Formats: sequence, structure tokens, C-alpha cells
Amino acid sequence: MFDWIIGNIWTIIICAVLIGVVAAIIFSMVKKKKQGKSVVCNCGNCKGCAMQGSCHKH
Repeated sequence: MFDWIIGNIWTIIICAVLIGVVAAIIFSMVKKKKQGKSVVCNCGNCKGCAMQGSCHKH
């Protein structure tokens, strides 16, 4: 078991970093959604947006 961990240490480290990045992105999206901000965009120009009226409240 220990030999397997040593043999795959870089894979384990990279996976842990990627899981941390994905968790941070999801946390940020949930936080923005709870604050009533847009999760989809921050462009400020909703008139030409395909998601007009559905991405945040006015």
C-alpha cells in the first residue's frame, strides 16, 4: 500500500489540487447566488445577452 502511494504521489497531489480548485469555484458560485449576483456573467449588458432576464434579478 505504501509503495503504491509513493509511486503515485504526483498523481495524488495533482488530483487534490484539482479537487480544491473545483471546490473553490463551486463555493464562489454558491456565494454569489446567495448574494443575488449573477453566476453566469458579469458583463453588465443584459440587453444583448442570450440569458437576458434569467441570470439575475433587476
